[in-house]
Amino acid sequence: MTVRLSSGTVTATVDAVRGGRLASLVIRGRERLIARPRVDADLPAISWGSFPMVPWVGRMRAGRLEWNGRTFDLARNLGGHAIHGTAFDRSWTVDASDERSVRMHCRIGDGDGWPFAADVSQVIELAPDAVAFRLEVRAEAAMPIAVGWHPWFGRVGDEPIVITVPSGQVLETTADLIPTGALVPVAGITDLRRAAAIGVRALDHAYVDVAGPSRLAWADLELTIEADPLAAVVVHTTPTGVCIEPQTAWPDAVRLASQGIETGLVRLDPGATFSAASRWRWRSLETSGRSLDALGRT
Repeated sequence: MTVRLSSGTVTATVDAVRGGRLASLVIRGRERLIARPRVDADLPAISWGSFPMVPWVGRMRAGRLEWNGRTFDLARNLGGHAIHGTAFDRSWTVDASDERSVRMHCRIGDGDGWPFAADVSQVIELAPDAVAFRLEVRAEAAMPIAVGWHPWFGRVGDEPIVITVPSGQVLETTADLIPTGALVPVAGITDLRRAAAIGVRALDHAYVDVAGPSRLAWADLELTIEADPLAAVVVHTTPTGVCIEPQTAWPDAVRLASQGIETGLVRLDPGATFSAASRWRWRSLETSGRSLDALGRT
């Protein structure tokens, strides 16, 4: 089931069947997300739109979950690791919708390989200058929880794209992008504290201690991304897309937390609820009298 939203001149499409994701966001007449292709048999579900990550974010090393003295093996769906939770390729049930909002839910821990049952609800609300997301997880058994959002913003050819992430540190990772637990100061291509043109930078980094909203700008539009709570922002760039992923915990948070590292991971007791929210706001650079150069294009 798809739900079409509209607010002013902004339109959006939510695909409940394919992971409860925001499948389209058209602002100022342009699609801002990478859309699902007509033929996508070989395209992973993690490669388009903007989808919720539940009940973990990023990679979990070797799909190994160790919790409360027990070890569980999760499906390894990327490079030998488990990535981005289990909700992004499940069908969600739409509970209510109107012209500007949709509310839906799904159940995890029910045939998806996650060993703990929980109910997840999601609300998406569209406004003329913003879109708001809210996730809520209610646990039936004690479980670790982290959630986030994974948008794929589109870029065309060599068009200039500018990103700002107010953080001075990224997670150190192994060659296959598993965090070691150490922090590394930003430098060179990873330094996004001032607005930086992405160009051909190849980024796949988790920024921590983020001091404010992250920003993405095309030539005509600046988009601001906020989230609460926020423990990390992953920035991933490709020739055709830019991901800015707010997360409530670090990637591989369960393993790192077991080593005494503060990752943002939450222990959710039976019957307890965890909530998180994110909001994207945008403004026209043309009507504001600003440009990519004024944002600090380098």
